Amino acid sequence: MIGDSTHRRGFLGRAAASIVGALTVPKLLQASEGEQGADPDAWMARLTAPHRCLFDSAKHGDGLPQIHVYNYINTYQKSYNVPNTAINTVFTCYGPPGPSTMTLCWNDAMWEKYKVGEQIGLKDSSGKFITNNVFYRPKAGDPVLFNGAMVAGSLENLQKLGTTVIMCNNAFMAWVGYLAGKGFGSAADIEKEIRANLIPGAVTVPAMVIAIEKAQGKGVAYNKQG
Repeated sequence: MIGDSTHRRGFLGRAAASIVGALTVPKLLQASEGEQGADPDAWMARLTAPHRCLFDSAKHGDGLPQIHVYNYINTYQKSYNVPNTAINTVFTCYGPPGPSTMTLCWNDAMWEKYKVGEQIGLKDSSGKFITNNVFYRPKAGDPVLFNGAMVAGSLENLQKLGTTVIMCNNAFMAWVGYLAGKGFGSAADIEKEIRANLIPGAVTVPAMVIAIEKAQGKGVAYNKQG
């Protein structure tokens, strides 16, 4: 029994060290200071509608979290006769390398260059890894849940409906370090290029955990996605 306990503690310790090593990348984080501007919370000033909700989406879920955002907006409009101007929604993009929402903030050129489909394990109907941001502007046959009428759940359309898309800088820098480690170039070059190629309107926040806390402090409702 003692041996098993010691083994478990050792395993957990190694796992924790691995996670910290993969996500903190302190030198990269120091290099990115100031990217959010003088006021990293300025994006919250636009959240003044009576119906406000932040959708916390760490994983892309093939687009289901975005459909939930659209459902929130559409139901208020259709069933409660609430105008779009009275609704504010926020969609989060963050998470470690893998099937997270981080890369949903990157444009098609970055998806192709950094093989995002391969990084998040997303393939088209022919079995090839996706090379364009299907979550921002999907097209027929893309492996997301926007087919038919639900194309309204695309990030592009959600933004037109007033959704604010925020990207976590800490998670972003973890991705930069990951891509550098995969041989895509220097961390500095990768960071500079992707920052210049985010989807229109995407807002970079210092840390998602703080952005969520501050939004709730402003009275924005919280909706946890899977």
